[in-house]
Amino acid sequence: MVQAKKIVDVVSGWLTVFDDGTVDRTWTGPPEVKFMADAIPPHDDFVDGIAIKDVDTNADLGQKVRIYLPEKSVEDLDKLPILLHFHGGGFCISQADWYMYYTVYTRLARTTRAIVVSVYLRHAPEHRLPAACDDGFAALIWLRSLAQGKAYEPWLNDHADFERVFLIGDSSGGNIVHQVAARAGNENLSPLKLGGAIPIHPGFVRSQRSKSEMEQPESPFLTLDMVDKFLNMALPIGSNKDHPITCPMGEAAPPLQDLNLPPYLYCMAEQDLIKDTEMEFYEAMKRTNKEVELLINHGVGHSFYLNKIAIDMDQYTAKETEKLFAGIKEFMFKH
Repeated sequence: MVQAKKIVDVVSGWLTVFDDGTVDRTWTGPPEVKFMADAIPPHDDFVDGIAIKDVDTNADLGQKVRIYLPEKSVEDLDKLPILLHFHGGGFCISQADWYMYYTVYTRLARTTRAIVVSVYLRHAPEHRLPAACDDGFAALIWLRSLAQGKAYEPWLNDHADFERVFLIGDSSGGNIVHQVAARAGNENLSPLKLGGAIPIHPGFVRSQRSKSEMEQPESPFLTLDMVDKFLNMALPIGSNKDHPITCPMGEAAPPLQDLNLPPYLYCMAEQDLIKDTEMEFYEAMKRTNKEVELLINHGVGHSFYLNKIAIDMDQYTAKETEKLFAGIKEFMFKH
């Protein structure tokens, strides 16, 4: 007789964990928002000015990326900068091909006139940290191999400026931005050059609850339950939120002053649940004289710009999303 699997944990409609270790990521929340987690197939033709394809970067390890290539414009430079993107999802959910990211990163590619390379990251709990950070760094090393002529990807080799590569990531992807930037500081990337790093609403927390965690409103993209459960599944067994990946400004992390970091555009939201600990990192960067610029969106919460429904229906959210994208474009232009 086959024993039925038992549910061990459920996280906010996003994920169900069973007692045999398997994980079901079928969306079980409100059906009207399911479309944001639907996979968008690649298309070689330009749709709204962007073509998309998926590329295996290391078939043996199952590593791949999604490339967003903007259609050539008369105003473009000969070669376009690269935005190397790490998606969010608490290290446990979401994919580079989700509609939610498709709408944001096609728009960002058009706005910034950059080629977006979005990394397919391994998920916890099947692959605990630092697996997702390793995937992010591997993608950067793959870009270096293209820049060196040791590998060839036509969309990038023919159109990309490898001397202007920017790291960008949302939520837990912001954590990966910092980890990859820190590792890159110890690596000879030549002829590739890192122009900057753009963590957006990074998942920087501590094991002790912050004031903002207790006072700020929860949002569809971040609840205390999601923070606690996702990080419990993602962090190495025996670790807590003071781990260097989730608390890079903490005592367990390498001292920021010892890191060779590129310029940062550090993006925060005024109503983010974890804004207090995010601000701790920014202040630590300033104290150690790192080059960091702060961009704050007022009146909005964690990952607000990923919420297609809110952008379409709420003029204020749409305006703040425009402000965020304009800030990213300006930062890239300066570097």
